[in-house]
Amino acid sequence: MRDLEEARKTVQETDAQMAELFQKRMSAVKDIAAFKKERGLPVFDAAQEKKVLERNSALITDEMIKPYYLTFMQDVMEVSKKYQERLISGAKVAFCGTMGAFAHIAAKRIFPDGRCIPYHSFDNAYLSVVEGECDYAVLPIENSYAGEVGQVVDLMFHGSLYVNGVYPFPIVHDLLAVPGAKMEEIRTVISHPQALSQCQPYIRKHAFLEQTEVNTAVAARRVAETGDRTLAAIASEETAELYGLQILDHDINESKDNTTRFAVFARTKNVEDTVREGSTFIMLFRVNNVAGALADALTVISRYGFNMKVLRSRPIKTTPWKYYFYVEAEGSPASKDGQDMISELRDHCDMLKIVGQYTAGKK
Repeated sequence: MRDLEEARKTVQETDAQMAELFQKRMSAVKDIAAFKKERGLPVFDAAQEKKVLERNSALITDEMIKPYYLTFMQDVMEVSKKYQERLISGAKVAFCGTMGAFAHIAAKRIFPDGRCIPYHSFDNAYLSVVEGECDYAVLPIENSYAGEVGQVVDLMFHGSLYVNGVYPFPIVHDLLAVPGAKMEEIRTVISHPQALSQCQPYIRKHAFLEQTEVNTAVAARRVAETGDRTLAAIASEETAELYGLQILDHDINESKDNTTRFAVFARTKNVEDTVREGSTFIMLFRVNNVAGALADALTVISRYGFNMKVLRSRPIKTTPWKYYFYVEAEGSPASKDGQDMISELRDHCDMLKIVGQYTAGKK
């Protein structure tokens, strides 16, 4: 058996080496945080963590201590994430709407430590990132019922920002009132026109006498400011917390499948040089003005094995009766097939750009 003091000396020497390596590791983590902050990427990356654990566990030959090493590595990565969150916190995130609106809630869920800045239009929110006022913008690109958000898609076409993430958020409507109010007291319900429409069966069931159309966050604020016990707003749980309202009833929208997808826009492209499971890219193109150009372009995309999850056309406002096409496809344009596909596709297009690549995420 080894001498106790000798063993303790070995531990002490190893700890000193580990301290030096820890500083080296955290220096690299700082660079990773800067990369993520510049591109609007989330701190947590489940696929990357899984890869690290699998790779590093193979370095341990003693099966008895391997589980302890995995626990050690998980703790190290947890510390790394906390450090990244501290470095990234304070990033300015633009959104369109008012505080408490669904867009604000989406921005806070994606960037919980960010400073969310409201803008009155999609254009202004987008330009705030272009001009450096904000670090990224969180804007809606599609609703499962209302369809694409054309203004934002047009900003992709004409603008210079990249999409580095797309996140789906189910829309859940709650009935909010001042603390102490009871359901039987409610006479008027106020909210966004779409929210009122989506909750019509519930509104009819409870025979509310009047409906008023305003923004969801404005509706909640009005209820809070007036203190009127006969007034209720349709908005989210987060909005209730923001304005100090009580929730009279949860999940009152007719459809439970109403989802809005929000995209994160940044000035810098999220460059991925490896193909990852679940990777998706957004591509915009305008085909040559010749017969069969669109069919030829779609054939090229299909022949290289890229599954198009979304394909839409949009009018080019600066050129009447001309259209561009929006595609979301599975895979990586950085792969060899991706590069070959893009090269061949240019023969059929007079304009083509990859707006962004991301791994499908949930929040």
